[in-house]
Amino acid sequence: MAGKPTKVKGQVEEVVGILTGNKKLESKGKVDRRVGEAEEKVGRVKDKVEEAAEKIERKAGKAIKKTKGLAHKK
Repeated sequence: MAGKPTKVKGQVEEVVGILTGNKKLESKGKVDRRVGEAEEKVGRVKDKVEEAAEKIERKAGKAIKKTKGLAHKK
């Protein structure tokens, strides 16, 4: 999933920064972790939107077939 590598990298940097007392690395890790988390959320939203679009497309296709069927019966 998008964002996972960035999130994990950030977590590692953050922990290493804490353990070594390197505030700059710790801060960079926090930023990377949060960026990764945001990328994951965006990816989930994108997946939901694509699922909704596919569902709408299927329903529209069914409605069109039904309408064509009714038009041919007359």
